[in-house]
Amino acid sequence: MKHTDFGQMPCPIARSLGKVGEWWSILILRDAFYGLTRFDEFEKSLKIAPNMLTRRLAGLVAGGLMEKRQYSARPPRYEYLLTEKGRAFKPVLLAFVAWGNEHLAPEGASLLVVHRETGQPAEQILVDKRSGATISDEEYVFAPGPAAPEVMRARLREVSQRVPFIKHAGGNGTVTPGAN
Repeated sequence: MKHTDFGQMPCPIARSLGKVGEWWSILILRDAFYGLTRFDEFEKSLKIAPNMLTRRLAGLVAGGLMEKRQYSARPPRYEYLLTEKGRAFKPVLLAFVAWGNEHLAPEGASLLVVHRETGQPAEQILVDKRSGATISDEEYVFAPGPAAPEVMRARLREVSQRVPFIKHAGGNGTVTPGAN
């Protein structure tokens, strides 16, 4: 089966899936955030076949999310470290934790995000950095950005007629207030 390359699609969700959309890649990133760096650590934690782990690590390195660094010359051994791009993936993992705990854990949360000093669990929300406002469907909408191709703009215009959280944007990429 031929693998679809999402990397050239204009949608940031599709592009992101092209880099980390395979579940092993996301779990490797999770383990990297836990502090694992070595092949054998990932293999043991994930119980993943070595050939599969090799491919996924190579993909994360090629995608710029991890860096492969030699830590032993004899025999040659490598560790895999998160890059700045990889560390920027953390909010996505945190969203998975919050969503999974809320919707997929009837037995209760198995993983929490807690304050380092107080141990108090975080109540995660998505916030607009500029205003500090909680991002909600009532106040924030999807809109095409300045680089959006016409096909994306047309799709968003079409669905904005029936979906409340998408608004039509003007030609400059800014949302037209009240436009549906």
